Amino acid sequence: MFGLLVSAVDYDQAVGCILQAAKNHEAAIVSCHAVHAVVTLSSDSELREQANRFAMITPDGQPVRWALNSLYRTDLHDRVYGPELMWRVLRECEANEVSVYLYGGSERTLAKLHTNVQDAFPQLKIAGCKSPPYRELTKDELINIADEINGSGAEIVFIGLGCPKQDKFAASQATRIRGIQICVGAAFDFHAKVKPTAPAWMQRYGLEWAFRLACEPRRLFNRYLTTNSIFVYRFVQAIFGKAWNQS
Repeated sequence: MFGLLVSAVDYDQAVGCILQAAKNHEAAIVSCHAVHAVVTLSSDSELREQANRFAMITPDGQPVRWALNSLYRTDLHDRVYGPELMWRVLRECEANEVSVYLYGGSERTLAKLHTNVQDAFPQLKIAGCKSPPYRELTKDELINIADEINGSGAEIVFIGLGCPKQDKFAASQATRIRGIQICVGAAFDFHAKVKPTAPAWMQRYGLEWAFRLACEPRRLFNRYLTTNSIFVYRFVQAIFGKAWNQS
């Protein structure tokens, strides 16, 4: 999609692939991309090249799913939303004795997330968690973090740093972290209950961005005005280009 390789997967396929890779002790990167992430990463050649080496990029937003169905006839019946994917993977990790690591968020958010996850999945092994500083990390810090995660024995690492920070982090650690890195965006905030989630009907009709904009207008206005407009423009271009090629 616009030069970015998005995986035509549903929840069952995504969860199954992730768990199988974890059991096989494979290293891989999974990221969940809604409109903002698709536009941001596809617009930057370096980020796009890094992301195209990820094992899986899920269609996190409904507009991304609609575009895949329209352009490539993927017949996807639902998106693969980061927070929901995280919860489903956690459930399977508990059932299959796969350990996890939580990386991202503030100290307050991470503490609440840890508590809520452990309450929901009491048999789940949380190998560790870390709230990183709000700045670019040095190479030594990245190495130390990878050593810490690897030393914990975690087979799956959930990363909640937001786009594109989480994608950059995962790409920089691709050869260091031995587990499955899963970039889940705002999932930490939602599961920690520090930010509200959009009503189900708004999510179903691709209006989650409007709910989040109403909750955080100053932070998100420019983001959504820019990336949503670019996404629609590129999608229309792609539709007309496809029609022209078929004529």
